[in-house]
Amino acid sequence: MPLAATGALVAEATAAHTAVAAFNVITLEHIEAVVAGAEAADAPVILQISENAVRYRYGRLLPLARAAAATAEASRVPVALHLDHVQSDELLRQAADAGFSSVMYDAARLPYDENLAATRAAAEWGHANGLWVEAELGEVGGKDGAAPLDAHAPGARTDPGEAMAYVTDSGVDALAVAIGSSHAMTTRTAALDHDLLKRLSEGLGVPLVLHGSSGVSDDELTAAVRGGIAKVNVGTALNIAMTGAIREFLAAHPDAVDSRKYLSVGREAMVRTVTELVQVMRR
Repeated sequence: MPLAATGALVAEATAAHTAVAAFNVITLEHIEAVVAGAEAADAPVILQISENAVRYRYGRLLPLARAAAATAEASRVPVALHLDHVQSDELLRQAADAGFSSVMYDAARLPYDENLAATRAAAEWGHANGLWVEAELGEVGGKDGAAPLDAHAPGARTDPGEAMAYVTDSGVDALAVAIGSSHAMTTRTAALDHDLLKRLSEGLGVPLVLHGSSGVSDDELTAAVRGGIAKVNVGTALNIAMTGAIREFLAAHPDAVDSRKYLSVGREAMVRTVTELVQVMRR
Protein backbone atom coordinates (compact mmCIF):
# COMPACT_ATOMS: atom_id res chain seq x y z
CA MET A 1 0.00 0.00 0.00
CA PRO A 2 1.41 3.47 -0.81
CA LEU A 3 2.50 5.66 2.09
CA ALA A 4 -0.42 7.47 3.69
CA ALA A 5 -0.39 11.18 4.49
CA THR A 6 -0.41 12.16 8.15
CA GLY A 7 -2.78 15.06 7.52
CA ALA A 8 -5.29 12.75 5.89
CA LEU A 9 -5.14 10.21 8.73
CA VAL A 10 -5.61 12.93 11.33
CA ALA A 11 -8.51 14.46 9.37
CA GLU A 12 -10.22 11.06 9.17
CA ALA A 13 -9.75 10.50 12.90
CA THR A 14 -11.12 13.97 13.68
CA ALA A 15 -14.22 13.34 11.57
CA ALA A 16 -14.77 9.98 13.31
CA HIS A 17 -14.16 11.45 16.80
CA THR A 18 -11.28 9.03 17.32
CA ALA A 19 -7.49 9.49 17.31
CA VAL A 20 -4.72 8.12 15.18
CA ALA A 21 -1.85 6.56 17.15
CA ALA A 22 1.66 7.76 16.38
CA PHE A 23 4.52 5.62 17.67
CA ASN A 24 8.13 6.72 17.96
CA VAL A 25 10.51 4.14 16.51
CA ILE A 26 14.23 3.61 17.07
CA THR A 27 15.05 0.21 15.57
CA LEU A 28 13.72 -1.99 12.79
CA GLU A 29 12.06 -4.10 15.49
CA HIS A 30 10.10 -1.01 16.62
CA ILE A 31 8.98 -0.36 13.05
CA GLU A 32 7.90 -3.94 12.43
CA ALA A 33 6.08 -4.12 15.76
CA VAL A 34 4.13 -0.92 15.16
CA VAL A 35 2.94 -2.04 11.73
CA ALA A 36 2.12 -5.56 12.93
CA GLY A 37 0.21 -4.17 15.91
CA ALA A 38 -1.75 -1.77 13.69
CA GLU A 39 -2.59 -4.61 11.32
CA ALA A 40 -3.83 -6.71 14.25
CA ALA A 41 -6.06 -3.81 15.29
CA ASP A 42 -7.05 -3.15 11.64
CA ALA A 43 -6.32 0.55 12.03
CA PRO A 44 -4.09 3.17 10.43
CA VAL A 45 -0.96 4.26 12.25
CA ILE A 46 1.85 6.81 12.09
CA LEU A 47 5.52 5.85 12.34
CA GLN A 48 7.48 8.66 13.99
CA ILE A 49 11.24 9.20 13.88
CA SER A 50 12.48 11.85 16.28
CA GLU A 51 15.54 14.04 16.03
CA ASN A 52 16.90 12.14 19.04
CA ALA A 53 16.48 8.85 17.16
CA VAL A 54 18.32 10.30 14.18
CA ARG A 55 21.13 11.39 16.49
CA TYR A 56 21.30 7.85 17.90
CA ARG A 57 21.64 6.49 14.36
CA TYR A 58 24.88 8.46 13.89
CA GLY A 59 22.97 11.48 12.66
CA ARG A 60 21.71 9.70 9.53
CA LEU A 61 18.00 9.96 8.75
CA LEU A 62 17.75 7.86 5.60
CA PRO A 63 18.59 4.33 6.86
CA LEU A 64 15.75 4.28 9.40
CA ALA A 65 13.42 6.33 7.19
CA ARG A 66 13.85 3.94 4.27
CA ALA A 67 13.26 0.94 6.52
CA ALA A 68 10.10 2.60 7.83
CA ALA A 69 8.89 3.44 4.32
CA ALA A 70 9.52 -0.09 3.01
CA THR A 71 7.70 -1.65 5.97
CA ALA A 72 4.81 0.81 5.62
CA GLU A 73 4.41 0.08 1.91
CA ALA A 74 4.12 -3.64 2.65
CA SER A 75 1.43 -3.05 5.28
CA ARG A 76 -2.21 -4.05 5.01
CA VAL A 77 -3.28 -0.83 6.77
CA PRO A 78 -2.49 2.83 5.98
CA VAL A 79 0.82 3.96 7.47
CA ALA A 80 2.26 7.49 7.41
CA LEU A 81 5.76 8.73 8.27
CA HIS A 82 6.25 11.68 10.61
CA LEU A 83 9.48 13.44 11.62
CA ASP A 84 9.14 14.25 15.32
CA HIS A 85 10.49 16.95 17.66
CA VAL A 86 12.70 18.58 15.05
CA GLN A 87 14.79 21.49 16.25
CA SER A 88 17.35 21.43 13.45
CA ASP A 89 16.40 23.30 10.29
CA GLU A 90 18.89 21.13 8.41
CA LEU A 91 17.00 18.00 9.46
CA LEU A 92 13.66 19.64 8.68
CA ARG A 93 14.78 20.19 5.12
CA GLN A 94 15.50 16.47 4.65
CA ALA A 95 11.94 15.43 5.51
CA ALA A 96 10.10 15.64 2.21
CA ASP A 97 12.76 13.85 0.18
CA ALA A 98 12.96 11.06 2.79
CA GLY A 99 9.29 10.09 2.45
CA PHE A 100 7.79 12.03 5.36
CA SER A 101 4.43 13.71 4.88
CA SER A 102 4.60 15.62 8.16
CA VAL A 103 6.93 17.10 10.74
CA MET A 104 6.62 18.31 14.31
CA TYR A 105 8.76 21.45 14.55
CA ASP A 106 9.81 21.91 18.16
CA ALA A 107 10.59 25.48 19.18
CA ALA A 108 8.85 25.15 22.55
CA ARG A 109 12.13 25.73 24.38
CA LEU A 110 12.26 29.31 23.06
CA PRO A 111 10.56 32.42 24.44
CA TYR A 112 7.14 32.94 22.87
CA ASP A 113 8.13 35.52 20.23
CA GLU A 114 11.14 33.47 19.09
CA ASN A 115 9.09 30.27 19.13
CA LEU A 116 6.44 31.92 16.94
CA ALA A 117 8.94 33.32 14.44
CA ALA A 118 10.84 30.04 14.10
CA THR A 119 7.65 28.00 13.81
CA ARG A 120 6.12 30.34 11.25
CA ALA A 121 9.25 30.03 9.09
CA ALA A 122 9.19 26.22 9.46
CA ALA A 123 5.48 26.07 8.56
CA GLU A 124 5.96 28.25 5.49
CA TRP A 125 8.83 26.07 4.29
CA GLY A 126 6.99 22.88 5.15
CA HIS A 127 3.82 23.86 3.31
CA ALA A 128 5.84 24.90 0.26
CA ASN A 129 7.31 21.41 0.27
CA GLY A 130 4.12 19.44 0.85
CA LEU A 131 4.48 18.85 4.59
CA TRP A 132 1.77 18.93 7.26
CA VAL A 133 3.29 20.82 10.22
CA GLU A 134 2.68 20.27 13.93
CA ALA A 135 4.03 22.50 16.71
CA GLU A 136 3.89 22.65 20.50
CA LEU A 137 2.84 25.38 22.92
CA GLY A 138 3.15 25.03 26.66
CA GLU A 139 5.70 22.55 27.94
CA VAL A 140 5.32 18.80 28.00
CA GLY A 141 8.24 18.02 30.33
CA GLY A 142 10.47 14.97 30.56
CA LYS A 143 12.48 15.37 27.35
CA ASP A 144 16.17 14.43 27.21
CA GLY A 145 16.27 13.09 30.75
CA ALA A 146 14.81 16.21 32.35
CA ALA A 147 12.42 15.79 35.25
CA PRO A 148 8.71 16.11 34.46
CA LEU A 149 7.53 19.70 34.73
CA ASP A 150 5.37 20.44 37.76
CA ALA A 151 1.75 20.72 36.59
CA HIS A 152 1.42 24.13 38.24
CA ALA A 153 4.71 25.61 37.05
CA PRO A 154 4.58 28.67 34.77
CA GLY A 155 4.26 27.52 31.18
CA ALA A 156 3.36 23.97 32.12
CA ARG A 157 -0.10 24.22 30.60
CA THR A 158 -1.14 25.60 27.23
CA ASP A 159 -2.98 28.90 27.58
CA PRO A 160 -6.07 28.92 25.29
CA GLY A 161 -5.86 32.60 24.37
CA GLU A 162 -2.15 32.42 23.62
CA ALA A 163 -2.68 29.19 21.69
CA MET A 164 -5.35 30.75 19.47
CA ALA A 165 -3.04 33.61 18.52
CA TYR A 166 -0.13 31.22 18.04
CA VAL A 167 -2.03 28.92 15.68
CA THR A 168 -3.31 31.87 13.66
CA ASP A 169 0.04 33.64 13.42
CA SER A 170 2.20 30.56 12.82
CA GLY A 171 -0.02 28.84 10.27
CA VAL A 172 0.58 25.35 11.71
CA ASP A 173 -1.75 22.47 10.87
CA ALA A 174 -1.93 20.92 14.35
CA LEU A 175 -0.93 21.80 17.89
CA ALA A 176 0.54 19.61 20.62
CA VAL A 177 -0.94 20.86 23.86
CA ALA A 178 0.33 20.62 27.42
CA ILE A 179 -2.57 19.39 29.56
CA GLY A 180 -0.77 17.34 32.23
CA SER A 181 1.14 14.56 30.48
CA SER A 182 4.93 14.28 30.41
CA HIS A 183 7.46 12.62 28.12
CA ALA A 184 9.33 9.49 29.25
CA MET A 185 6.95 8.51 32.06
CA THR A 186 7.31 4.86 33.09
CA THR A 187 4.10 4.78 35.16
CA ARG A 188 0.63 5.55 33.80
CA THR A 189 -0.32 8.03 36.50
CA ALA A 190 -0.64 11.34 34.62
CA ALA A 191 -3.86 13.25 35.38
CA LEU A 192 -5.02 15.26 32.39
CA ASP A 193 -6.78 18.62 32.62
CA HIS A 194 -9.94 17.82 30.68
CA ASP A 195 -11.51 21.23 31.30
CA LEU A 196 -8.52 22.88 29.67
CA LEU A 197 -8.66 20.38 26.80
CA LYS A 198 -12.32 21.30 26.22
CA ARG A 199 -11.47 25.00 26.01
CA LEU A 200 -8.60 24.32 23.61
CA SER A 201 -10.67 22.01 21.44
CA GLU A 202 -13.51 24.49 21.17
CA GLY A 203 -11.29 27.49 20.47
CA LEU A 204 -8.43 26.52 18.19
CA GLY A 205 -9.89 25.04 15.02
CA VAL A 206 -6.92 22.73 14.33
CA PRO A 207 -6.36 19.10 15.38
CA LEU A 208 -4.88 18.69 18.85
CA VAL A 209 -2.04 16.30 19.67
CA LEU A 210 -1.20 14.64 22.98
CA HIS A 211 2.49 14.04 23.70
CA GLY A 212 3.80 11.98 26.61
CA SER A 213 0.93 9.51 26.31
CA SER A 214 2.85 6.54 27.71
CA GLY A 215 2.16 7.96 31.17
CA VAL A 216 -1.59 8.23 30.60
CA SER A 217 -4.02 5.46 31.60
CA ASP A 218 -6.46 3.87 29.16
CA ASP A 219 -9.41 5.67 30.72
CA GLU A 220 -7.65 9.02 30.59
CA LEU A 221 -6.66 8.42 26.95
CA THR A 222 -10.24 7.56 26.04
CA ALA A 223 -11.48 10.72 27.72
CA ALA A 224 -8.82 12.81 25.97
CA VAL A 225 -9.81 11.47 22.57
CA ARG A 226 -13.46 12.16 23.30
CA GLY A 227 -12.42 15.64 24.40
CA GLY A 228 -10.78 16.49 21.08
CA ILE A 229 -7.34 14.88 20.86
CA ALA A 230 -6.90 13.59 17.29
CA LYS A 231 -3.30 12.34 17.34
CA VAL A 232 -1.70 10.52 20.26
CA ASN A 233 2.08 10.14 20.47
CA VAL A 234 3.54 7.07 22.18
CA GLY A 235 7.21 6.19 22.66
CA THR A 236 8.24 5.08 26.12
CA ALA A 237 5.51 2.42 26.34
CA LEU A 238 7.19 0.55 23.48
CA ASN A 239 10.58 0.69 25.18
CA ILE A 240 9.10 -0.53 28.46
CA ALA A 241 7.52 -3.50 26.69
CA MET A 242 10.63 -4.35 24.69
CA THR A 243 13.13 -3.96 27.52
CA GLY A 244 11.00 -5.85 30.02
CA ALA A 245 10.51 -8.80 27.69
CA ILE A 246 14.20 -8.97 26.78
CA ARG A 247 15.26 -8.68 30.40
CA GLU A 248 12.93 -11.52 31.37
CA PHE A 249 14.16 -13.69 28.47
CA LEU A 250 17.83 -13.18 29.29
CA ALA A 251 17.24 -13.89 32.98
CA ALA A 252 15.66 -17.20 31.99
CA HIS A 253 18.30 -17.95 29.33
CA PRO A 254 21.59 -16.56 30.68
CA ASP A 255 23.63 -18.38 28.02
CA ALA A 256 21.67 -16.90 25.06
CA VAL A 257 23.82 -15.08 22.51
CA ASP A 258 21.69 -15.13 19.34
CA SER A 259 20.20 -11.63 19.26
CA ARG A 260 17.28 -12.85 17.13
CA LYS A 261 16.05 -14.89 20.08
CA TYR A 262 15.65 -12.00 22.49
CA LEU A 263 14.87 -9.29 19.93
CA SER A 264 11.95 -11.34 18.62
CA VAL A 265 10.59 -11.60 22.17
CA GLY A 266 10.95 -7.85 22.57
CA ARG A 267 9.30 -7.21 19.22
CA GLU A 268 6.28 -9.36 20.06
CA ALA A 269 5.86 -7.54 23.37
CA MET A 270 5.74 -4.26 21.45
CA VAL A 271 3.19 -5.69 19.00
CA ARG A 272 0.85 -6.43 21.89
CA THR A 273 1.33 -2.94 23.33
CA VAL A 274 0.64 -1.29 19.98
CA THR A 275 -2.51 -3.34 19.39
CA GLU A 276 -3.90 -2.53 22.84
CA LEU A 277 -3.20 1.20 22.60
CA VAL A 278 -4.56 1.55 19.08
CA GLN A 279 -7.79 -0.10 20.21
CA VAL A 280 -8.03 2.28 23.17
CA MET A 281 -7.80 5.29 20.87
CA ARG A 282 -10.58 4.00 18.61
CA ARG A 283 -13.18 3.26 21.29
